[in-house]
Amino acid sequence: MNKAKEAAMLMSSLSVYRGILKRTVPAAFHKLLCAIDRPLEIFLKAWGNFVGVLSERGYADSWAKCIGETALFDENVFSVAAAAGKVKELTPQTLEAVRRDILAIDHIGKITPEDIISAYKDARMRSLSPESDLLAEFSDQLPVWEVGETISQLANAPEELKPLADYYKKHGCGMYARYRAFLWRNGSIEPVVYPDPIKPDSLKGYERERNIVVENTTAFLNGVICNNCLLYGDRGTGKSSTVKAILNRYYTEGLRMVELPKDRLGDFPLLVEKIAAVPLKFIIFIDDLSFSSEDKSYAQLKAVLEGGLAARPENTLIYATSNRRHLIKETFSDRDGDDMHRNDSMQETLSLSDRFGLAVNFSKPGKDEYLNIVVELAKEYGLEKDEEELKMAAEEWAISRGGRSPRCARQFISAASAGLI
Repeated sequence: MNKAKEAAMLMSSLSVYRGILKRTVPAAFHKLLCAIDRPLEIFLKAWGNFVGVLSERGYADSWAKCIGETALFDENVFSVAAAAGKVKELTPQTLEAVRRDILAIDHIGKITPEDIISAYKDARMRSLSPESDLLAEFSDQLPVWEVGETISQLANAPEELKPLADYYKKHGCGMYARYRAFLWRNGSIEPVVYPDPIKPDSLKGYERERNIVVENTTAFLNGVICNNCLLYGDRGTGKSSTVKAILNRYYTEGLRMVELPKDRLGDFPLLVEKIAAVPLKFIIFIDDLSFSSEDKSYAQLKAVLEGGLAARPENTLIYATSNRRHLIKETFSDRDGDDMHRNDSMQETLSLSDRFGLAVNFSKPGKDEYLNIVVELAKEYGLEKDEEELKMAAEEWAISRGGRSPRCARQFISAASAGLI
């Protein structure tokens, strides 16, 4: 039996890792293998489709890496158990099926264009079809791919599953291994393919404030009981950027983030139900949080933070940002209203922010701090300009935009780098 036909049979009989057949590129390759016995027109169409989707994903020079990573990110009985540190609970038969699948995937990833053309010609010759000669004339014009190298996590897996299991335990499985940031949308968790890449080193100033959030996060990752966190203060001071930068710093240590829109707070029990059993740490991120006095959805957040029947799982923290320390907007009429129990009403509105165990204030910087941020950003961007001139221009920029802030400083440096100042 030739290599391509063997690969077709191996791919069709995948068991534990059969989920990869639902992925676009492996599915296209499987269809190509199955087209070896079909008429030339169908075979060529399958060939073109496979090379097309492989190229779209950026793997035309590394087919083995493509199918290897697809397997690595597959969510199945083995990857889930390994991520939870429960491989020993799997039966010997299941582990043997895993080894067999990994061997099969390794073989499939080594199939070359020449292997498939040779298999097609053999099949046509056995059937005495003239299409073999037609393909021989046309094969030099077909687009091709390179096999490349097998990914390291699968290279020795058939003999020893521990390195593969260790990978799942550290990085999780399924989409949680492939992605770090997610959105709660339409009742499901959806990955963010291109998350904000900001790093902690790119944030200037506010070291003390950020360190408080970082220490809370590292304690969380180390299994220490810690607090939900409210980052509040003036606009443009880096509250949201701090949260995203922390994710980018610690995602390799098992941290993931799910952004929950304020208007979907009632979905919190459903969200945590989906991640409670995942052996990773999750920050539920609620950005730009505030409520009007008529908005009773703040009661849902109170229940989420403390007091509701749906407890927050141990692998979950809530980080929220707001321009307000007290999250419910008040007016003087609210304080002087006709509520007979005015003090009770006031306590009700103030109790929400108190339920965050940690509240960190990001206030607007003074002139010196703002200019220091500008200078540090100029160094990072490689902007060569006289420092005093830079500071003078930065101050004028801030005045024209209604105030100083790290966001204002970054916008000024971007404009200066583009030659607009």
